Amino acid sequence: QVQLVESGGGLVQAGGSLRLSCTASGRTVSSYDMGWFRQAPGKDREIVAVIFRGGSMTWYADSVKGRFTISRDNAKNTVYLQMGSLKPEDTGVYYCATRNIWTRDYDYWGQGTQVTVSS
Repeated sequence: QVQLVESGGGLVQAGGSLRLSCTASGRTVSSYDMGWFRQAPGKDREIVAVIFRGGSMTWYADSVKGRFTISRDNAKNTVYLQMGSLKPEDTGVYYCATRNIWTRDYDYWGQGTQVTVSS
């Protein structure tokens, strides 16, 4: 059974930094595309960053490019999202997810971690 557990959220002032962690069990993070998503109150969930399987290629939403960095520690089977220069509009629940190789759908999700950026 695949489980993803996020941690690292919290309250931070605008301009500050946070690092989110997503530790996986039942699936090797280096063998799958891993994504970070977020959902702000009253808004749809949006994809924030992806780290692709097998290598170090990454993708970022325009809204976070240059401020967020996604990375992976294979020994810890953990994916990180380093967030800097945070803005109030970055507030939301952040989720990590893993993408099914065959269907290309994100099929397993963590429970989410709250990030609140105060102005």
